[in-house]
Amino acid sequence: MARYTGPKSRVARKFGSPIFGPDKHLERKNFPPGQHGINRKRRKTSEYGIQLLEKQKVKYTYGVLERQFRKAFDKASRSKGITGEVLLQILESRLDNTVYRLGVAPSRAAARQLVSHRHITVNGQIVNIPSYELHAGDIIGVREKSKSLEVVADSLSVNNSGKYSWLEWDDAQMAGKFMNKPERSEIPEEVNEQLIVELYSK
Repeated sequence: MARYTGPKSRVARKFGSPIFGPDKHLERKNFPPGQHGINRKRRKTSEYGIQLLEKQKVKYTYGVLERQFRKAFDKASRSKGITGEVLLQILESRLDNTVYRLGVAPSRAAARQLVSHRHITVNGQIVNIPSYELHAGDIIGVREKSKSLEVVADSLSVNNSGKYSWLEWDDAQMAGKFMNKPERSEIPEEVNEQLIVELYSK
């Protein structure tokens, strides 16, 4: 199963944003990596370069590679609504992202691993496909045998209830409900999705 396994702090420094979560290296070195990273007098980034960086930022944030991302964009472009917003809604509807948003895992990478290792259920059935797209009314739970996992317990000890308006969490059942796809204003990621649309429109 394809996934990014390279250095995360270098990527976060490249974008100047903690896209993988809190990063002490980014706090200490808040400038791009590389020999000339601290030198701000380099040539101006082109329009194409800015658009490409925005696409890469979203890919790294949601943990998807180029092929999956392109498929998501193509689906968004065929759907009703604003393409950029629909793209983010599709990415937010991924099972691994939702497991992370519910607070079952401390990061999207950890959520992806929980899903891949068959610890997560959807509507009572085990689903081990991180990219599985959720729909309104789906119930996402932790498998009975996995409820005592340390990573799950530690993550849930941080209160995430009510943090996202499109999700509901039941502590007693250790399960959450995907209410609906979020509106763009509800998605906290700081990205300019229109730049991605412009990039793929070339």
